[in-house]
Amino acid sequence: MKDAPAATNKDDSIPSPGEQLDPHIKKGTEEDVDAVGQRNIGGRGMGNWYSTNWEIGTGKQYSMEIEKSSHLVTDPVVVEYVNRVGQNLVKNSDAKVPFTIKVLDTDEINAMALPGGFFYVNSGLILACDSEDELAGVMAHEIAHVAAHHAAREMTKMNYMQIGSIPLMIFTQGTWTGYGIYEAAQLAVPLTFLQFSREYEAEADYLGTQYMYRAGYDPQGLVSIFEKLDALEKHKPGALSKAFSDHPATPDRIANIEDEIATILPARPDYLVTTSEFDQVKARLARIQNKRGVNDNKGGNKPTLRRTSSTNNDPNAPSTSSGSDQPTLGRRD
Repeated sequence: MKDAPAATNKDDSIPSPGEQLDPHIKKGTEEDVDAVGQRNIGGRGMGNWYSTNWEIGTGKQYSMEIEKSSHLVTDPVVVEYVNRVGQNLVKNSDAKVPFTIKVLDTDEINAMALPGGFFYVNSGLILACDSEDELAGVMAHEIAHVAAHHAAREMTKMNYMQIGSIPLMIFTQGTWTGYGIYEAAQLAVPLTFLQFSREYEAEADYLGTQYMYRAGYDPQGLVSIFEKLDALEKHKPGALSKAFSDHPATPDRIANIEDEIATILPARPDYLVTTSEFDQVKARLARIQNKRGVNDNKGGNKPTLRRTSSTNNDPNAPSTSSGSDQPTLGRRD
């Protein structure tokens, strides 16, 4: 359960959705969360030379290479759970392609979504999360990169800069020419597909927060996992993938997410924080990988939700479960 501490001033408070809702949001824009799924963000002709078919074909090509050179988690319980979380987020996103979601068996903390919806979640990321909303936050961020066509837009920018030079996508003597590369399972994957400009990272934060919210999750989960991963990289350099660590969740970046939560997300009575299924899957995955010290007994058998103060005015009231199938609520004080 994720209860917010009582705050004595605004600076110490965790912003609630709708706390400072902007009444002047334009319909159909990136600020209009009600328009999610109906928007065309960064599609062809919008700073993007590439078609959806190119994105799918290119993503499929690299996904096949990744799967030849890496080990996938095949446990059906783990795979089905991660796929279900991801597909729920995709359904509540602006993505225009179907997603194929798989779990890579590696300690490196990362998730990567290739063009065209080929999405890989590292087992190390799942084990680093403490709640389902944290996992959903990272997954929503990566889904946003695909929904906003960031890889195709980065390629378009590179083409603008290199018109008249050798083609960018030439594979010669085992290396890619014209790109930085990212080593994933000893495979050269174009960095253009996995590491983006600060502008695109900010857009993925912005859209991913909306996708979390639309899927019912506590949008603060994205903030908490970013803070956790930033602290982990400082104390244990190399724990995160290069694509993650090169774009740290700076205080400004986190502040922007919190501002978005307060100004464009309408208030709701409660938000999904975690489930006992998350804990069970995490513990199962840890056992598969011979990990130790994972607690498999957190929180009973019911989903954990956070409730905003608008639904309960008693700041001292404990969160309770009725003993029936009602979810446990975490209240914001």
